[in-house]
Amino acid sequence: MYDVVVIGGSFAGLSAALQLARARQRILVIDAGLPRNRFADAAHGFLGQDGRPPSAIMRDARCQLERYPTAEILSGEAREASAIESGFTIGLTNGGERRARRLVLATGIVDELPAIPGMSERWGATVLHCPYCHGYEVSGLPLGVIAAHPMSPHQATLIPDWGPTTYFTQGQFEPDAADLHAFAARGITVERTPVVELLGDAPALDGVRLADGRIVALSAVFTAPRTKPATPLATMLGCALEDGPTGPYVKVDQWGATTVPGVWAAGDAATPLHNATIASAAGVLAGIGAHQEAVRAAVAHEAQNVQ
Repeated sequence: MYDVVVIGGSFAGLSAALQLARARQRILVIDAGLPRNRFADAAHGFLGQDGRPPSAIMRDARCQLERYPTAEILSGEAREASAIESGFTIGLTNGGERRARRLVLATGIVDELPAIPGMSERWGATVLHCPYCHGYEVSGLPLGVIAAHPMSPHQATLIPDWGPTTYFTQGQFEPDAADLHAFAARGITVERTPVVELLGDAPALDGVRLADGRIVALSAVFTAPRTKPATPLATMLGCALEDGPTGPYVKVDQWGATTVPGVWAAGDAATPLHNATIASAAGVLAGIGAHQEAVRAAVAHEAQNVQ
């Protein structure tokens, strides 16, 4: 039995695993190999890693983790998890099973893009969600924000610092009076006719076609896709979820502890703030939290034996 099984091998999962390995815990990372950032050519704003491909960052992180003798990485997918008397059991898609005293869920999320032709093939290149991650690379170019939820006007107010911005309401997410005041101060154009198609030789973007046939020239668009947990494991285990602006996420405390004893969560699956640095930091906290809980349990067990 492992001390901790970490499910998910991207920024959050490997960060948690590294802390645990350095605490000399026997750990296993189960990695399905489908990180959310696989559509991006480079990670940005990540201290010491700016401009590097996410796959290269993960490759280096895996190599560093595997130098620790108590750490293992398994390429595979966890399909189910449940509590047992001594901890947890994790079922794998290949029929195998692993057991652990504690779990860290770093399973990530899945993006559900607006159903507009041309979106998916540009995702991570010229269809973007985070200006802090990707805005600099399209700075000075004509940019758009395709509204997808009630927080879209807030997203739009940020974008003019990277380029001239048009906000597309899609006929659903009309800016209120305060939003319009902010838009005027920021020089944002409001377009109420919905975008029906993205144009150009993907992944490049030349512009968008509107429902009335007009074409608006743009070089990149920002949107906020709906999100959902990449796996049902948290729900299987009984972890409480919270509703975020783009979708549900696992409820955790400041150390990443979920509402289920022995289970921690970190990364995009456990926060509405989706950013590589934040995910890595959350993984560190979850790893430390899981180790410190192990220490508390050992002290309590010894005290009970003394009695």
